[in-house]
Amino acid sequence: MNPTSPEMEAERTDVQAAAKAVGQQLVVHDVSNERDIETAFTTFVQRGVGALLAGAGPFMTSSREQIVALAARHELPASFASREAAEAGGLMSYATSITEAYRQVGIYTGRILKGEKPGDLPVIRAAKFEFVLNLKTARTLGLEVSPALLALADEVIE
Repeated sequence: MNPTSPEMEAERTDVQAAAKAVGQQLVVHDVSNERDIETAFTTFVQRGVGALLAGAGPFMTSSREQIVALAARHELPASFASREAAEAGGLMSYATSITEAYRQVGIYTGRILKGEKPGDLPVIRAAKFEFVLNLKTARTLGLEVSPALLALADEVIE
């Protein structure tokens, strides 16, 4: 996780609650530069981490290639908050649809151009999420993906 990312605290709280609910121990490592990412992976290997959840935010997105490469080198299944990371070789991503967000921006722009005041428009939350699964990476990691999980994926990368 990037400690300077605006969504970091909420993300950390949510992930810790989810881990506790399923009885998993978390190893959280804050990263804000390339060297921190290398150090985090060293820690993960030393602690015997079994999988990686890369945090959200601009720094993590821009560092996806490095994180994907290190996850592959250390044979860690990695989940991301951007589809681009799964496309780059990460195991999977689950995130809001950027395409849908841009569509909503267009709708709001149209409403404003027709005379509505921006302050009068409701704040909307993301309603569409995409689950992208990289089957090639799963095979490389020796993971068997159930047909049920494949059926849930919005996109499967072969």
